[in-house]
Amino acid sequence: MVDPVTSQRWGHWILLSAISAFVLFTRLIPLDLSAGMWPGPDWIVAISFAWVLRRRDFVPTPLLAIILLIFDLMLMRPPGLWAALAICGLEFLRSRSVLSRDLPFLLEWALVSIVLVAMTIANRLILAVFVTGQPEVGKDALLLTATILVYPLVVLISSRVLGVSKVAPGEVDKLGHRL
Repeated sequence: MVDPVTSQRWGHWILLSAISAFVLFTRLIPLDLSAGMWPGPDWIVAISFAWVLRRRDFVPTPLLAIILLIFDLMLMRPPGLWAALAICGLEFLRSRSVLSRDLPFLLEWALVSIVLVAMTIANRLILAVFVTGQPEVGKDALLLTATILVYPLVVLISSRVLGVSKVAPGEVDKLGHRL
């Protein structure tokens, strides 16, 4: 029999993969509903950041790297650049997840916003160094703004609907291991 902790982790890994597949599918549908509108947020990065600050083991780095690399390839972005930057941001937040447990939500939102801004600036700088075509600054700014604005919604849905809530200090899993 599989222990409940492992089945819960696997369930959230499969859920993250399914959400990613759905988001990629909707982005690849050949309908141009975004003409003249804001670009949509980066749902996968927002979900990953929200989940890693709540439960570090629900977002494995190799799984997210594969998902984001597939996104880069399918959406015709420079292969691996945004995936690498997102993994760097994810690991930065993962290393601070224990410290951010007691932070109020507004400070958590500010921390995630700063990481997203740093990722966007690094992306633009790396593309400029290699003299690669870049999206307009306005489009990147709108994508960044949309991702920052959608983060509270992602946290709300993750905690209320999907059950990915913050770990309380001293909380243990079903097997007695500290979280």
